[in-house]
Amino acid sequence: MMSLNFQAPKHEKLLMARKKNCTVRLGDVRKQYPESSIVWITTGKKYEVKKKLYTAFIDKVRVKKFSELTSADLGHQNPEINTTEGLRLDFEEIYKRRITMDDIVTVIYFSEVL
Repeated sequence: MMSLNFQAPKHEKLLMARKKNCTVRLGDVRKQYPESSIVWITTGKKYEVKKKLYTAFIDKVRVKKFSELTSADLGHQNPEINTTEGLRLDFEEIYKRRITMDDIVTVIYFSEVL
């Protein structure tokens, strides 16, 4: 079973409140997360124990430049971030590297399976 893991503690809160149903990942990860797949939504830092929150269905996967992210992408990724610049700065903190508006990202929309 594949998983979509979220490392930042703030994401666990959004996921548990069902306010987050999209994730933006650096690079083209379409092959790892094809549409109509079933995944576990998990949280936890790299190389540490993960916590399974729920099972989800991957509804839609799109690859685009960071600058092409829409307000819908941003709102579903994190309702507290409403600009691509805000998300870019957040990503630089998470990924510990410089992110540009030309970087390729994969937008993955998912919904909980009950």
